[in-house]
Amino acid sequence: MSFELNSLLVSLHVTYIQNLGKNKDDLTYHLTAHLRMNAIYWGLTALCTMNHREALDRNEMIEYVMSCWDEETGGFGAHPDHDAHILSTLSAIQILITQDAIDILDIDRVAKFILSLQQPSGVFAGDSFGEVDTRFSYIAVNALSLLGRLGDLDVEKTVAYIVQCRNFDGGFGSRIGAESHASQAFVCCAALTILDRLDEVDAPTLSWWLAERQLPNGGLNGRPEKLEDVCYSFWVLASLSMLKKVHYIDSGKLTSFILSAQDPEGGGIADRPGDMPDVFHTHFGLAGLSILGYPGLVDLDPVYCMPAALIEKMGLRKGWQALERRAS
Repeated sequence: MSFELNSLLVSLHVTYIQNLGKNKDDLTYHLTAHLRMNAIYWGLTALCTMNHREALDRNEMIEYVMSCWDEETGGFGAHPDHDAHILSTLSAIQILITQDAIDILDIDRVAKFILSLQQPSGVFAGDSFGEVDTRFSYIAVNALSLLGRLGDLDVEKTVAYIVQCRNFDGGFGSRIGAESHASQAFVCCAALTILDRLDEVDAPTLSWWLAERQLPNGGLNGRPEKLEDVCYSFWVLASLSMLKKVHYIDSGKLTSFILSAQDPEGGGIADRPGDMPDVFHTHFGLAGLSILGYPGLVDLDPVYCMPAALIEKMGLRKGWQALERRAS
């Protein structure tokens, strides 16, 4: 079976996501256990973007998520009996909200776990072992916002650390002194957007730096002199969306690049054409296409990386811009 890779292979991608994890005898399934909660969030959100949320069993998903709750810490692990981590905790919250099941969550305990990870400097650690990263600060802000607990956060301390991670090129690093990276630019922009502090960003310089991430083949890279990768379609576009500068990217060339990374046989999207697809790049490729206004896709909120209608219903929508959705 062959397809022209100039259109989105929705039915194949839906089937690809449905088949993930079915073969529990596969070594890869066990080697990726540390990403399981994140992978469920990626798959579910990708399905929502394609307007096929019902393709995965809701009750089975909720049961799995709750089996990963660590009653001792109040956070979620990536897999049953795994240590609680802020990454899997946010994914669990996002899944439960998307599936309209947040009422089963002990919000007080989860919020307490997240807040316990803030360090004296203002940055957040990922877990009790202490690794710090601006990603974790965004995750904390995102999660507390979704839980309605942003008022419990020391906002000034949180913002102060993020601002110290801003570099001369307008970008942001993973910690103070680290080089600028497109994914870190996203997490810092999004955290500041949720906190209504996007004015802390050097918008003109950062917008230029993000636009420079597009390569002649249309794909985007994460930093200078690196290869293009489909996932940066989201990190870069989402940041530009918050900065109201999506038009800085050649949307036609980027759309073609993302579509060319599809697997026309088994479905899924890879990091670049010819590589093996995975659910991470499938999700972020679709997220990028949504911001680009690809026909037939559902709007994705680039700040929370969740269905836009859901975020709007919760009263959490912030200012962002996507390209106008084209007719199919």
